[in-house]
Amino acid sequence: MSDINPPNIGNRPDPKKSYAVRVGEVRPSQVMFTYGVGAIVDLPKISVIVTGLEDWPTDPQYMREISEERLLSAVRFSMRSVRKLLAPPQIDNDGQPLEPFDILAKVGVPVATFPRWLVCPLCRTLAPIQSGLFELYQDPIHQERTVYRHINCNKSKGRKPEVVPARFMVACPDGHLDDFPWIEFVHQGVSCDAPQLQLLELGASGEVRDIEVKCIICNSRRRLAEAFGQDGQKKLPKCRGRRPHLRDYDIETCTHRMRPITLGTSNTWFPVVLSTLAIPLQGNRLAQLIEDNWARVQVITSSEVLVAFRSIGQITGELATYSDEALLRAIQKRHDEDDDNPSDEQPDLRAPEWEVLTRADPATNSADFRVRAVLPPERFQQQIGKVVLVERLREVTAMIGFTRIDAWEQTSDPETVVFTNIAPLSRQIPTWVPANEIRGEGIFIQFNEEAIQHWSRLDVVRSREAELLEAHRSWRQARRLQPPEEGYPGIRYVLLHTFAHVLMRQLSLDCGYASASLRERIYSRPPQQEGGPMAGVLIYTSAPDSEGTLGGLVSLGNPNLLSGYLQEALEAAKLCASDPICAERIPGQGRISLHGASCHACSFAPETSCERGNKYLDRSVLVPTLHLSEMAFFDV
Repeated sequence: MSDINPPNIGNRPDPKKSYAVRVGEVRPSQVMFTYGVGAIVDLPKISVIVTGLEDWPTDPQYMREISEERLLSAVRFSMRSVRKLLAPPQIDNDGQPLEPFDILAKVGVPVATFPRWLVCPLCRTLAPIQSGLFELYQDPIHQERTVYRHINCNKSKGRKPEVVPARFMVACPDGHLDDFPWIEFVHQGVSCDAPQLQLLELGASGEVRDIEVKCIICNSRRRLAEAFGQDGQKKLPKCRGRRPHLRDYDIETCTHRMRPITLGTSNTWFPVVLSTLAIPLQGNRLAQLIEDNWARVQVITSSEVLVAFRSIGQITGELATYSDEALLRAIQKRHDEDDDNPSDEQPDLRAPEWEVLTRADPATNSADFRVRAVLPPERFQQQIGKVVLVERLREVTAMIGFTRIDAWEQTSDPETVVFTNIAPLSRQIPTWVPANEIRGEGIFIQFNEEAIQHWSRLDVVRSREAELLEAHRSWRQARRLQPPEEGYPGIRYVLLHTFAHVLMRQLSLDCGYASASLRERIYSRPPQQEGGPMAGVLIYTSAPDSEGTLGGLVSLGNPNLLSGYLQEALEAAKLCASDPICAERIPGQGRISLHGASCHACSFAPETSCERGNKYLDRSVLVPTLHLSEMAFFDV
């Protein structure tokens, strides 16, 4: 990472721009899910925000293009200007430490200092960076020591004290983020001529009721607790529409009032991402190879260029076995299929995956996709129709925006939704978006369609579905989302989703991977919907390493082993440490919730594992519970 408004986490290498300072390191996957555009990175001594795509280096030497046409089509449905997916900037230095004064040391993800208000821990002076009271001290050798210091602290007896970011900011649901309005707040709207502020901690708890803002010029003072809560929010000014990651203000006037948030809280940034599994094309092996290597071979426009690519070792492996004529024809055909005008039909990312996984044809196996069908556990043959071991898979994820305050909720299929009201990644219309690819393994379980349809027609199941649908409506109405019934996934999804969660909890105890390393991918579609029914789950794990994972999860898919894990998972789901409270929970009862008999003690999964934020879960549809026993899909 390099700072463009000192400091920064990484930007375009330009020897004339000496203000770029390397201030830290993050993994490529973190750039997608934790520290993406608009996110705040809390470093040891400073706090920075990842800036927009205009500041990122787009040189192919540092940012590799990722080929995945299905995902690119889905991204272009919402962002029609996007032409490619690029991996976060990386430097190929063979694992050797970089020379701190090398120009390559400034290549990375660009960041800017935020919040801009800093506090001196000695004299408690509270002021913005532009006040001139603070000076940036850079350490090119130990980048984690980059820090701001108070130049003229009246309580410092020697070295200038290190200052810390003010830990309070303001945000709004439209994705805007701003420094806390310290001056307006302490003066209650009318400021003195030359305000000088202090942030005083009057107690040891660190709570807002013990924190006071004081102006030493006019002696105005105010407790920070007055800014919190519904009444406190009314005392704050309207949102200015500030977008610090883009260094501008939203052109459209924001109608929201500022909401105070603290530095480091989880509701500061939520990524909006799309993901897909790389699946093989049908029939044509050469077309599949061209697709897999498209980022590299798309620039081949003539036989001369192709010959040059062969000579420098860019045409390797199975691709090198084809003649120049065949390769040129395949590349030209791929260019012809690349439509510059995105389709007006919303792409369905999961239906093609469902078809490939349920067919489990070994003839389609490749370096990035390898499947093997096994017999379903004999004990569960009435409920489970097929088990497929996915020995090799590749998942590609693209980030197209983010939200603040509230997470972008998955109110319909997370892969087939039109994204609206999300904060942008750039000031201009983007031509690319950040993406990441990881490889791993998984277990795919296809449910018996006849069994699910018979179960869903039971009166008690229909009654539960009515409760879940009403909770869904109430949840959307509380957020002013219209129409209120849109996006309800159905009782079939609740069954599959809960099954995936309880099985993930059990597998994590035996496969050697942490529970947060396992993820779910739900395939759910009712029979009356176009395309036919889907009912299955893929539980998988992945890693950024080029070789993926080590097969520990797939080994548990053996019919004899899987039968035991299923039995143990379902038995464990029958009782919860929070019963009877958990078992008696009705969807939507009390505070508006989108789950029934489910909680952290029995079926909630880590945030990285669940595709719906632990919503639409109910143990009662899966197994008998203390409150309901006649609704269970599994007889255990």
